[in-house]
Amino acid sequence: MSAKVRAEEDPGDAVEAGAYDVAVIGYGPTGVTAANLLGAMGLRVVVLERDAEVYSRARAISTDEEVMRIWQRAGLADRLKRDMLAERPLDFVDARGRAFLSASPTPRGHGHPPQMFIYQPALEQVLRDGTDRYPNVEILLRHECLRLRQSMDGAGVELTVLSTSDDSVRRLRAKYVIAADGGSSPTRAQLNVGYEGKTYEDRWVVIDTEMLKPWPDHDRLRFRCDPARPAVDCPTPLGHHRWEFPILPGDDEKHLTTDDAIYSMVSGYGIGRDQIKILRATVYSHHVRFAARFRTGRVFLAGDAAHAMPPWIGQGMAAGVRDAANLCWKLDSVLRGELPDTVLDSYEAERKPHVKEVTKRAVFVGRIITERRLPVTRVRNTVLPVLNRIPGFGGWLQDSNWIPVAHYAEGLQARPRTKASGHQIPQPWVTAADGNRVRLDDVLGGRWLLLHSGPPAPQPAWNRVDVPSVTVLPAGSRPAEGAVVDSDGVLLPWLAAHRVATLALRPDAYVYAAAPADAQLPPPPAGFAPAPRTSASIVG
Repeated sequence: MSAKVRAEEDPGDAVEAGAYDVAVIGYGPTGVTAANLLGAMGLRVVVLERDAEVYSRARAISTDEEVMRIWQRAGLADRLKRDMLAERPLDFVDARGRAFLSASPTPRGHGHPPQMFIYQPALEQVLRDGTDRYPNVEILLRHECLRLRQSMDGAGVELTVLSTSDDSVRRLRAKYVIAADGGSSPTRAQLNVGYEGKTYEDRWVVIDTEMLKPWPDHDRLRFRCDPARPAVDCPTPLGHHRWEFPILPGDDEKHLTTDDAIYSMVSGYGIGRDQIKILRATVYSHHVRFAARFRTGRVFLAGDAAHAMPPWIGQGMAAGVRDAANLCWKLDSVLRGELPDTVLDSYEAERKPHVKEVTKRAVFVGRIITERRLPVTRVRNTVLPVLNRIPGFGGWLQDSNWIPVAHYAEGLQARPRTKASGHQIPQPWVTAADGNRVRLDDVLGGRWLLLHSGPPAPQPAWNRVDVPSVTVLPAGSRPAEGAVVDSDGVLLPWLAAHRVATLALRPDAYVYAAAPADAQLPPPPAGFAPAPRTSASIVG
């Protein structure tokens, strides 16, 4: 029986069974990712979600290779990719439909396509089905958290929960809480945490359609930079397509969401009424906001509850998934006694600077798309095509100004820092000891680990706490125990480029410490005491 069914049929049993390790408030992409990751770690988890079903409106439209690497850790990447469109080019086009800038995403070495278009309701359903594998995860749909109360001794959090199906109220306890309950987060309000930033004046109508008859280049992403009315024209998988149009001064907002208005707007791109079926049209505003703090005691804000950004580079959902990945392994380590509670402060220290930088890039791209001053658009449309003819310019612009690499300048890493510190190691395909070709993370196994580019130098500080070691062998080497063969020739050049021979990797494959050949690594984090790890049993 699935966790979801158990919780809906008899939620009282789930609550009365006792306290949880982690309570997750909100079951959108951030919350469901956290539930899968924590479930796989064997922690006892409860998820509270006020709605009964997956939200039907497709909000996010794309994701990237780093997020897929996180979902790989949850064992769901390959299933999710079956419902995605990968590696589609993108164009910035002028009012006549002529591209003045084109680019294809460049891979960054995470082992998955660099950009994939998604249909969010289908994606969320796959992620929810994933939590059904874990009997240690209880899903309480149609339940709202009315109040949080943290114990004075810091031992945990009491949650007062309302079942909206029968109006019953009950209490449950958790050692930690992840609040992933959206931009209007009631949890954030209860904690009296400010949500600083701005809301842009422009409102946009978002139109989701079913594609009945394809049209030329229907699978290309186009930012239509028409000063008269900019638009986003985006392919989505499973036979869907998305348009977004601004509501301009003088527009009737209600009329703009009618079928007649929508057919009129898309007809300018040669799309007839017989080619699409309008599923829904919703109006929304763009926000740039950040919670004043991501942690209050044992409660953590994640996803839109912690930050909101414009949608131009498709990173709103991705930022929440990164939050979950960063936080969950740290919670697991603290709950198992491997690391002290203070390590959880590194969550905000690592995530907030990156999400601010991503938001800055989203605002920059939005300005290119929505520019309506004719003299500026003429310069843009003239200069960028010339630059775009320079080989590699489009890829460079996208790689350097689109989505910044998640690199942590602060947080949980050793001092002194090296060139590799705070970076996530790439994930190529490698040959494991049994001769099978696998992705690197499947060998690393989500644990602390030492990675060597040659015969390992003694590391007594790490050996004393029984951190395992893996040696990287050159391509063409014979597979061996305690080693991986760098079949694609990626890892050894990366280590050489960063001038290191030994890495201490965190469970999320970020570099905690690094050292050149025959040198000692800095010691493990203070209070580090690895515990035996067992994954949760999987149902079905």
